[in-house]
Amino acid sequence: MRIRYVVSTMVFWWRENNLSFEQECQYLRSLGFGVELWPNIKGQNECRYEKRNWSRLVAATSGMLVTIRSRNDGTTLEQWNEQIECAKLLDASIVTDLRSLRIADDPEADIGDFAAEVVKMTEDNDVKLSVETGRLQTLKQLGEEFPSISYCLDTGYANLDPVFTFRQYVDELAERVAHLHLTDNYGESDDHEPPGLRGGIPRENWEYLLDTLNKYDNEIIGSLEMCPCMPAVMIRQASEFLFEELKWPNPPQKQPGYAGVTYNPT
Repeated sequence: MRIRYVVSTMVFWWRENNLSFEQECQYLRSLGFGVELWPNIKGQNECRYEKRNWSRLVAATSGMLVTIRSRNDGTTLEQWNEQIECAKLLDASIVTDLRSLRIADDPEADIGDFAAEVVKMTEDNDVKLSVETGRLQTLKQLGEEFPSISYCLDTGYANLDPVFTFRQYVDELAERVAHLHLTDNYGESDDHEPPGLRGGIPRENWEYLLDTLNKYDNEIIGSLEMCPCMPAVMIRQASEFLFEELKWPNPPQKQPGYAGVTYNPT
């Protein structure tokens, strides 16, 4: 396994605005992280992946590892094509979910033609598509039908499933995991706490996840997906747990002059 790390723009929710995107990227870059883009700012409907925004996205993320979280607003095939073109421009992979592929999270549901069209578009454009953790049987069925897709294992979701255990998710998906959403919770709601929460996912499960992933020769992106408190606090807490306590490999390296870079959206 080879792993690199990004931070989801979720950590800036309620602080971000149309003027702060470049500052967010500069701040994450200074810490050695890439960025996982969400399609829009919290509470706003304009999609970042629309063509008129491409030049700004390219400039702000220059030199960064980029992934994008797909739209989830009833996306049409035309809109899927636009965000795939955007991902190709940014040399980014896409993380999506069953709903965005119009697949019902139901063991009896068919995969459907819409999902097949989306997968074909990503294949034609050589864009990696990872499907975020949903009902385990449905994910496995999707993977059997489309060998090109990978999985995004969301640690918070896997800690909440009433049917399957965290370790079952790891065992069933690890061979094709290309993306991780690294988040924690108390087992009651998916509240996106920083990894390492006391009373959250047991340390033994975090160690089991890393040990299992290390059995496979995958290129993996680990994304810190956390809701605010302050971004600096969340990133520091998650980094201390993953890299200092659990000794996850290849920790991001702070860049020269990082101490002078702050995140203060205007």
